[in-house]
Amino acid sequence: MYIFLSILAVITVAVVVLYFMGRRLQKKQESSQEQLAAAAQQISMFIIDKKIMKMRDAGLPDSVLAQASALQRRAKVPVIKAKVGPQVMNLICDNAIFDQVPVKKEVKASVSGIYVNSVKGLHGPLAPVEQKKKGRFARWTQRLQEKAGAKPVK
Repeated sequence: MYIFLSILAVITVAVVVLYFMGRRLQKKQESSQEQLAAAAQQISMFIIDKKIMKMRDAGLPDSVLAQASALQRRAKVPVIKAKVGPQVMNLICDNAIFDQVPVKKEVKASVSGIYVNSVKGLHGPLAPVEQKKKGRFARWTQRLQEKAGAKPVK
């Protein structure tokens, strides 16, 4: 009985600590998003290539690598190689818009430093993103939800 209560107490403390740490990290992320939005500039650029690669292999400036932690340097980030004016640059892209970025096309992008926040087609709309094929389990759960009358989960 005492073992069960001690394990329950440890799990409760861990959940409470994770909750407050998550709230603090969420506030920090919201403030950094506001700073990125405030410093954003609209730039037209020609996208040469896009890849997901490790930060240290991406060809980013040394100052960016110096500011990143060791864990961040080893993590994979979405990188865009783009021609901005006469200069070819490597930029970090937001994960949410990485699939929307067209290759070999000119776009108007919202850029904050070396971070690309959003892209829009310069000459017409961007091509729609191809939907990935659903797996068997996803099709099965969707079919069951439709039969039960539930709204599909997105």
